[in-house]
Amino acid sequence: MKLNKEELQSLTDLNKEFVEKKVLLGDAVIVQGGLMQEVNVIRAKFAQEEQNLIKKYGADSVINLQSGEVTKNKPQENG
Repeated sequence: MKLNKEELQSLTDLNKEFVEKKVLLGDAVIVQGGLMQEVNVIRAKFAQEEQNLIKKYGADSVINLQSGEVTKNKPQENG
């Protein structure tokens, strides 16, 4: 018993498509890993910069990221 030409071609095409998608998925995972490393580096830099600014302006400071203006955080009143 043997597959006919169309059945074999269909199976071969599907298998090829499956393998291509697996490779693409693997590439995406590799890219994701690289991006996660970059995000972690940025987080660490941000945290360090934040600590530097806290030392300079105080922990209760609020920085407007658009204007650069630094103000003191006003405690909210309850009631």
